[in-house]
Amino acid sequence: MKEIKILTFVFVTLLLLSFTESTSKDFQEASDPNPDKTANWTAVPKGLNAAFASPLIRFPKHAIPEIEPLTTCNLSGWKGERVYIQLVMWTTDSIENIEFNFSVFNSGLNKKLPGTIAKAQFVSYVLTDEYGGGCDTRKPEDFKSSLSPDILDNAQSFSMSPKTSRPVWITVDIPENADPGKYMSVVSLKAKNQPDKEFRLNLEVIDQELPKPADWKFYLDLWQNPYSVARYHGVKVWSKEHWDLLKPLMKMLADAGQKTITASINNRPWGTQTEDPYESMIVWTKKASGQWEYDYTIFDNWVRFMMDLGIRKQINCYSLVPWGNEFYYFDEKSKQEIKLKAEPGSSEYAEILTPFLTDFRSHLEQKGWNKITRLAMDERAPEEMKAMLKLVSDIAPEFGVSLADNHKSYKLYPDQLKDLSVAFGATIDAPDLAYRKSNNLVSTYYLCCTNNFPGTFTFSPPAEAIYISWYAMAANFDGFLRWSYNNWVKEPLIDSRFRTWPAGDCAIVYPDARSSVRFEMLRDGIEDAEKIRILREQFSAQNQTEKLAKLNELVAGFMVTQGPANTNEMVSKAQAGLNELSKTR
Repeated sequence: MKEIKILTFVFVTLLLLSFTESTSKDFQEASDPNPDKTANWTAVPKGLNAAFASPLIRFPKHAIPEIEPLTTCNLSGWKGERVYIQLVMWTTDSIENIEFNFSVFNSGLNKKLPGTIAKAQFVSYVLTDEYGGGCDTRKPEDFKSSLSPDILDNAQSFSMSPKTSRPVWITVDIPENADPGKYMSVVSLKAKNQPDKEFRLNLEVIDQELPKPADWKFYLDLWQNPYSVARYHGVKVWSKEHWDLLKPLMKMLADAGQKTITASINNRPWGTQTEDPYESMIVWTKKASGQWEYDYTIFDNWVRFMMDLGIRKQINCYSLVPWGNEFYYFDEKSKQEIKLKAEPGSSEYAEILTPFLTDFRSHLEQKGWNKITRLAMDERAPEEMKAMLKLVSDIAPEFGVSLADNHKSYKLYPDQLKDLSVAFGATIDAPDLAYRKSNNLVSTYYLCCTNNFPGTFTFSPPAEAIYISWYAMAANFDGFLRWSYNNWVKEPLIDSRFRTWPAGDCAIVYPDARSSVRFEMLRDGIEDAEKIRILREQFSAQNQTEKLAKLNELVAGFMVTQGPANTNEMVSKAQAGLNELSKTR
């Protein structure tokens, strides 16, 4: 994937990582429901076998990897970029106490990079299924299940069982201040009662620089669910323990360039469709006098917490048109929670939302957040949207609206949709898109269970996560929306399947801030999008019309909504071409 080069090395032990078949203290991998029974393990050499492989390949746990025995890999990237490679291991025997060490990256020209820029994580397997009918309600027995290598774990020890494979995910974060040039590091693999193995990792640092993720222009919107974190870990919502668990998880999202904060302003804006329904971050109370009172403590703490991590562009508040049009509040007189069904446009709707919007607007003005707050809607019908927008425009017009639009209704309210996301495959007419860009209105696209391609399901080919950002650039969108960052299922580290939707649809990361192959490849594609944007600006400013034409031709190849014959090859060639174009100014 992203290339590298070899020179001399100074060996320094940097990372020591060993892990067990049980993978971690808090979970064990599920049994393989569909092991490869045709694998001829008798033909595999005894002991621990290992080789470099593309990060775009998923390796089944009980199959023999069909790869070249590569002991050298070539990576290439900009300053500030993150690059990846896999080291795949397989064995016929039990192997214990596997360790990895990285040496200093040495250029041979008195230029060095610390070995700490690289890290190794073993890839754990999680139960997955298949796309099937997409959004249908599903029973596990009705779909073919398997194990998918997806979880990037942080465990400190591992061993391998006989006749198994285990990918190791190697990440290299190129420093922003790295001198351009070619470097080499040695990856040393040690295991109990096994001969040591060495692998050469060549790194080419290109003389271009990515900005910090907070400054990326690509508009990433992955919806967060803090309540899933509390439920999974068995801690009280908004306790110190909860905040401590949230911090590394949400920091990982900020480091991918996330732009929006997901805030629930009323109970269950999406009903109870997920394992953990969203609670309200604002306490609505109807006093015995009939007056309304709103407690914004949780909302304020959540927004400030996310902003401190670097997510500051927008606050998306769900929802003034919740699923089922149900609103909840505490009634002081009866001392119970009241559920009120209020259709947009009805008198009940105006009665409950007019005092709230008035008070909410005043509160946000005091916090200085009113101009970055959006009243967010998810696939609501045009009639409901019109009624809601009329009320909002009379009370708090500066809020604007964020809408995931599957009704192709954006033309009905062009100026109020400050953040519009259309379903994958849908388009925004060129004049409308140009108007939105000229007025700094956000225009993205989204994927959900209705799309088999490109996917971020646990069974999806990793290259499809990279494809997502290339398609956004080809279609001239500002970025990408996906409904769920961490709506975890009951046992997310073991089984990614759910009662509705294909496996992995509910979350793209795992508990304890464990990343995934899918999330890292999505981030990789976002880096590509930033590189495309920067190069377009450079080539235009320097009047390099030929290079600009080549770049645009490369990007245009991704204006495809049906899966190409070989996504891996398409993505790999595009990334290599992007790096080549960036080498000469």
